[in-house]
Amino acid sequence: MNQKPQNILIIKPGAMGDLLQLTPTIRALRNSLPHARIDIMVGNSASIDLFRHHPDIADVLVYDRRGEHRSFSALLSLWKQIRSRSYDLVINFQRSNLKTWFLTSAALPCRILTYHKTRKRVLHAVLDHLKTVKPLGVYPDGEELDLYLSPDDRQYATELFESHAMDNRPVVAINPGASHPVNRWSTAQFAALADRISNELNAAVIIVGGGGDTPLAHDIDRLSSSHPLLLTGTTTLLQLGAVLEKSALLVSGDTGPMHMATAVRTPVIALFGAADPERTGPTGSGNRILQAADLDCVPCRSRKCSNSHHMECMERITVDDVFEAVKEMLNMRNPCVS
Repeated sequence: MNQKPQNILIIKPGAMGDLLQLTPTIRALRNSLPHARIDIMVGNSASIDLFRHHPDIADVLVYDRRGEHRSFSALLSLWKQIRSRSYDLVINFQRSNLKTWFLTSAALPCRILTYHKTRKRVLHAVLDHLKTVKPLGVYPDGEELDLYLSPDDRQYATELFESHAMDNRPVVAINPGASHPVNRWSTAQFAALADRISNELNAAVIIVGGGGDTPLAHDIDRLSSSHPLLLTGTTTLLQLGAVLEKSALLVSGDTGPMHMATAVRTPVIALFGAADPERTGPTGSGNRILQAADLDCVPCRSRKCSNSHHMECMERITVDDVFEAVKEMLNMRNPCVS
């Protein structure tokens, strides 16, 4: 048991942001175990892209418990696949799911490390993940997230910017969506912000997100006079990463694209209400968090608003507040912006 592991499986069937917040742990593992093979198990085929070009990940397995692996026969087939790989270490970041424990059993006898969320104090998810591998003598190598893009992804973004005459001016991306509605700023506020950025800063505005965010994007377009470029649902995951990489900054609530932007080193203006930035806020330098002041319920860490003034926490983040932050951050990157 004292031998260094050489064949590692990480189990993390989570959402995009959860997976990206795991990348500092992967980096720390690689630095401490330079010759180990590291595989990761994700929760759906779309998440494969997050690790498709990752130099520290050898292979990506998929455990789709709501789709392909709902049947026991499919689950058993995945169990046999894990068994055949002879892992000597499994790191289970999904301990609440009994079926992931069944899959973990395929690697026995092996060492198992289990993630336990810190309860008595607020600890950022990145640091909480890193705590899980500390028994291996693995220590952090920074808290920055990682996302690796291909030349084709970057070429897509370059051609997109050129085709819309956005290659010679700042581009501000806005992401209106979030898995939980309590993390969303209103479309009316986003529309007003887009108009001010376009009219007063001579910057281009693009709306990014998944296909499910398209109705929000259309609503922003309807409410705005500047009509931002709508990209929701038109890009792959890595193309979105490349678009964010070329953007000057992103304005977003607490959701996956926010973490994706920080992973490609694009500054973020993060709008927080119910969610706690101490737990899931943007990592790295150059980001800014805007949060309503003087509200006793902030952060409530709930997925439903119980305030009599519904969503007051997000409403109190004003367009003026966000616009001034955008202006200051663009000026830092390009002093010519006025």
